[in-house]
Amino acid sequence: MIFLGLLVTVAALATGTAVILANNDAAQLTVFGTAVPGVTAQWHVFLAGVIVATVFIGGLTLLLSGISRSVRTRRELRYLREEHEESITTLEMEKRQLQRELARIRSQQKTAPRSQRSPNQPVPH
Repeated sequence: MIFLGLLVTVAALATGTAVILANNDAAQLTVFGTAVPGVTAQWHVFLAGVIVATVFIGGLTLLLSGISRSVRTRRELRYLREEHEESITTLEMEKRQLQRELARIRSQQKTAPRSQRSPNQPVPH
């Protein structure tokens, strides 16, 4: 893939160089009805097109990297939210289990005769 990218880049540079060297005729570039100063040959127009295309590709690259970062952040947040919900559910289940165990222990203490209780054990109210 890297080789293919390098090959396309070299081909584009060679084509651009050939266009610049072959076109020396006079030309004028107008933008919004105003002539652009300094553009007097066809290769100047071509070079201006290359610059505009480079800026456009840079803008697309920034846009796509921003979108991918946003998607990655949303995915991570969704994962963390799900993980948080799972941990809360687990903690609630453990709490219920401990409450049942505490209620069972308290009910056993209430039903146990006084002689089975240790002297240091508090009497339930």
